[in-house]
Amino acid sequence: MNELIEKLRRDYPNIRFIEGKRFAFRYPKTIRFCLGAQNFEQLVLHELGHALLGHKTYALDVERLKMEVDAWEKARELADDYGVVIDDEIMQEELDSYRDWLHQKSRCPGCGLTRFQTPDGDYHCPRCENF
Repeated sequence: MNELIEKLRRDYPNIRFIEGKRFAFRYPKTIRFCLGAQNFEQLVLHELGHALLGHKTYALDVERLKMEVDAWEKARELADDYGVVIDDEIMQEELDSYRDWLHQKSRCPGCGLTRFQTPDGDYHCPRCENF
């Protein structure tokens, strides 16, 4: 098993670290990781960030992006303890995937304008809905 995973298992015995096909945090205390993946150490610390921050759900899509940013910041805090360097470029590339997702989701299919999301989770276009 990977040395980092063994250290994390010792340091966080209440969190389950399970090898899988992709990196993911599943509330309340399960982290899936992919051994041998590019940027493995950074990504597993990012998922640990989600766990330590207690990330569960989000109401608005922009909150998901904030959760991702917060998990990367937590990974940065943890990195020195485990001899890992969080590469800003890698972090921004990972965050870009969520920024792109949010941009696509908020784009109005009718006119292309950026829509806004209301607390009920629905998106509204100020042009197409004649606000």
